[in-house]
Amino acid sequence: MIGILHEVPSIVDSRGKLSIIEFEKIVNFTIKRVYWLYQIQENAIRGGHAHKQLRQLIVALNGSVEIVLDNGKNKSKHVLNSPSLMLEIGPNVWREIVSFINNPIVMILASELYEEDDYIRNYEDFIKHACSIS
Repeated sequence: MIGILHEVPSIVDSRGKLSIIEFEKIVNFTIKRVYWLYQIQENAIRGGHAHKQLRQLIVALNGSVEIVLDNGKNKSKHVLNSPSLMLEIGPNVWREIVSFINNPIVMILASELYEEDDYIRNYEDFIKHACSIS
């Protein structure tokens, strides 16, 4: 599997919903950076890169997004349309967020601080890299 879709545990009562991410129970890496995307044009494409080491968790806190993942051999599509869903993406996976519906707010939790050298920003370079680690 290229990406792992997690159901985020939630507590529901008459006041609403509370979703909880307990990292030691769900995710096996430490979060070092958190950022979010918002006020995104509906026809925009975000991502368009891979990481050599970084791991990510992606949650659509509002609205809906479609994420296309590619490991150089297989592709998969994932729709995040609820804050109770979280997509885990490991290293060496090309990612593109291709659909933004209903004013989404997308939170990304990353395993590393920003490091430009960890990015592969050209798809052809990514394919060469993916073939070299297979």
